[in-house]
Amino acid sequence: MDIDRLRKEFPDETACRAFFERIIWRDGRFCPHCGGMKSWTIKGKSARAGLYECGECGQQFTVTTKTPFHATKLSLWTWLQALYFILNSSKGVSSVFLAKWIGVSQKTAWKMGHAIREMMEIREFAPALAGVVELDEKYLGGKPRFKRDNDGNVVKHKRGHGTDKQPIFVAVERHGQVRAITFDSDTVPTIKGLTERFVRPDAHLMTDQHSAYQIVGKGFAAHSYVNHGNKEYARAGVHNNTAESFNSQLERAKQGVFHWLSKDHIQRYVNEVVFRWNQRRAVEKTSKTGERKVVMETLPIIEQMGALLSTAFGRQVRRSRVGGIRPVTT
Repeated sequence: MDIDRLRKEFPDETACRAFFERIIWRDGRFCPHCGGMKSWTIKGKSARAGLYECGECGQQFTVTTKTPFHATKLSLWTWLQALYFILNSSKGVSSVFLAKWIGVSQKTAWKMGHAIREMMEIREFAPALAGVVELDEKYLGGKPRFKRDNDGNVVKHKRGHGTDKQPIFVAVERHGQVRAITFDSDTVPTIKGLTERFVRPDAHLMTDQHSAYQIVGKGFAAHSYVNHGNKEYARAGVHNNTAESFNSQLERAKQGVFHWLSKDHIQRYVNEVVFRWNQRRAVEKTSKTGERKVVMETLPIIEQMGALLSTAFGRQVRRSRVGGIRPVTT
C-alpha cells in the first residue's frame, strides 16, 4: 500500500478516529480512567470530536487518552503517516526525514518516533519461543573499531566480549518470532535467566561455541552448536544464522539510519527492529525446480498498524526536564 492508497483508506479525521477506536477498543469502548464499559458521546458545538463521558466515574475521555497519543495536538492522520513510514521502512527512519515527510518539526518527529517505539515493546505476557530457537549476543553502539587520535595514530577498539558497547541478548524462533533485550554482562546466571524467560524448556537450542551456552543448554530438551572459532557456521541444519541475520538488521539500523544510539534509548531502537521482524509469517512455497521451502512474508501494512495500535492503551511518554523523554506509568 502506497501513501496515496493509505489516504484513500483514511480520507479524513473521522475515518482515522474510527480506525483507532476499532483497534484500541476492540473488545468494546471502555473508560481509560476507571475501566467502566458504560459511556456516552458528548455532542455540541464546543465538544471535541470523539469525546465521551464515563457513566461510572463521570470523567471524559477520547480514544487517545492514556496512550502514546495522549493530549496530542497533531491530527490522527499525521500519526497514521508516522506509523506508515516507520513500519514500511527496512531499517527505520531518522527524525529528520520523518519530520519532512509528515510536516512537523524534527523535535516533534523525534518524540513521535519514541512514542511509537513505546508501543513496540514486548511485555511479559508474550508467549515463550518454542521449537528450534537460536541464541546469540550482539554488541551495539559505541565507538568505531578503528579511529585516529589527535596525533593521527590509529586507535583500535576491542570487539565482541572485550568491547564497551551495549550487549544485547537475542533469541530467535526459527521461522518465528524474536526476543531481544539489553543486559549488563554475559555471565552464565544472566544468560540462563534470559533464556529461561524467553524460551520454553522443551525447545531445541542452537548457538555458537560460547561456554555459557554449554551450561545453559543442559536445562532444555536439546542443545546443538557450531564453532565459529573454527570457521564452522552450519552443519546439517545446525546453525544460529537466523539470529545472526537479526543482528545484522540491528547493525544496519544503527549504521545506515541512526548512526549513534545512547544507552538511555537503545532498548527502544531494539524494540523497533524486533517489532518489524515479528510482523512476518512463515509461508511454504515451491520453487521452479519443485523444491519446497519456507519463506517469511511481511504482513500487510494495515495489519501491522492494527497490531501496533492494539498495544497503545497504558503506554505513554512525556518530555523530561532535560529535553529527553520518560515513560509514564498509568
